[in-house]
Amino acid sequence: MSTTTVDHAHDHSHDHAHDHPHGFRRWLFATNHKDIGSLYLWFAFTMLLSGGVLALMIRAELFQPGLQLVQPEFFNQLTTMHGLIMVFGAIMPAFVGFANWMIPLQIGASDMAFARMNNFSFWLMPPAALLLAGSFWVPGGATAAGWTLYAPLSTQMGPGMDMAIFAVHIMGASSIMGSINIITTILNMRAPGMTLMKMPMFCWTWLITAYLLIAVMPVLAGAITMTLTDRHFGTSFFNAAGGGDPVMYQHIFWFFGHPEVYIMILPAFGIVSQIVPAFARKPLFGYASMVYATASIAILSFIVWAHHMFTTGMPVTAQLFFMYATMLISVPTGVKVFNWVATMWKGSMTFETPMLFAVGFIFVFTMGGFTGLILAVTPIDIQLQDTYYVVAHFHYVLVAGSLFSLFAGYYYWGPKWTGFMYNETRGKIHFWGSLISFNITFFPMHFLGLAGMPRRYADYPAQFTDWNMVATVGAFGFGLMQVYFILAVVIPSIRGGQPAAAKPWEGAEGLEWTVPSPAPFHTFEEPPVFK
Repeated sequence: MSTTTVDHAHDHSHDHAHDHPHGFRRWLFATNHKDIGSLYLWFAFTMLLSGGVLALMIRAELFQPGLQLVQPEFFNQLTTMHGLIMVFGAIMPAFVGFANWMIPLQIGASDMAFARMNNFSFWLMPPAALLLAGSFWVPGGATAAGWTLYAPLSTQMGPGMDMAIFAVHIMGASSIMGSINIITTILNMRAPGMTLMKMPMFCWTWLITAYLLIAVMPVLAGAITMTLTDRHFGTSFFNAAGGGDPVMYQHIFWFFGHPEVYIMILPAFGIVSQIVPAFARKPLFGYASMVYATASIAILSFIVWAHHMFTTGMPVTAQLFFMYATMLISVPTGVKVFNWVATMWKGSMTFETPMLFAVGFIFVFTMGGFTGLILAVTPIDIQLQDTYYVVAHFHYVLVAGSLFSLFAGYYYWGPKWTGFMYNETRGKIHFWGSLISFNITFFPMHFLGLAGMPRRYADYPAQFTDWNMVATVGAFGFGLMQVYFILAVVIPSIRGGQPAAAKPWEGAEGLEWTVPSPAPFHTFEEPPVFK
């Protein structure tokens, strides 16, 4: 991509206090993309800590064999709610927060296309989160059907299940509105001169992700609505006694669920594709191939869903098809990893915290990708189905994938948001503490899974004790590092510190670095000219 030059057609003298409301009105009625982005990020971090507390309760119970702290019924509620909160409450809203903050800045737009809809799509999230969290206190407790909400368990739960269904519906509506907004903004509001193939990779990955969301959220809505009618209105979609089929639920759910996995990782690819060139001080290697690889992943994600279902008795022909399709999707993913490594090759690299998290992401995400490739092989998957090997695999992809990229993005763009540089030493402590404790937590789970320990069990035979103890210690370390992140990194850098330059990173490119730090409340009132 050519060097970005911008004609500043605007100044910031208009940016006075009377331009925006203060106090609670500023946040409740927010239509500014930066405020809404901040709301999403704070919400997501709150949910991350909430889901993290549930995870630590799970790990505390599993520290030793036998029942220590919770009953098996409550343990199953914890595993289910941990998954739902992390997927729908933490990872997805965090990426939407990044999209709100960065897409208008990166394409030179004054704001998102539909400002009031943007406000509405955020304010759907807190009530949905309260519905989910509140389900612990209704008769029978929260849903315990696993985050996938499989029938027949989901058709037999108490009212907590209904609350989860409504919460997921509301969050899905929020996602669809956010996606419409992102697509319209990117396609219609780019600065003059910015063609699609000159857009930053983060915008490309979000454009493709938004199409994925619009395609698959209604599928999930259909599945949980059928569950709701089975529960209360006498239908038999998934009830075998009435002629229904519980396995049909799995097909519908995973037709949503597999693209959903890529919804949670494609924006991460975009963030890493911004950071690696900045700190390698080289243009991104193979920009066009990155765009095509992202689109390929999105398209292929629709034809691999049943690799989650190799043990449901599908015909061998179908097993072969889904096995080969799953292996095929590793090709465009491998292209991305190759391009990042090629970008770093012979670059003038420095390792500030954003680059550490980006390189950490590439390394650990690749490991997660390899275990995914192993699980794609049908006979191996049949052995490892629903063991801790699967838990290890998807946490390597989602924690060291999605979450590490979000941290990388915060350290990279945070100075633009707050106007202050974070403390580099503390950032590095956060990175190394997170990376080491993450691997201590999840790497032993590969061994547990290969030895045959099933997931979602509150108890286990004594031979699994040692690795479970190691994993629990690592999990508490990882949780403490995220508390350290908010207390020692985020809050001090919001309150003050060394003022950030408009372009704090020497190798960074893009329109977002042409506005002052912190980014003014209104930017690009007249579109910049992108050359």
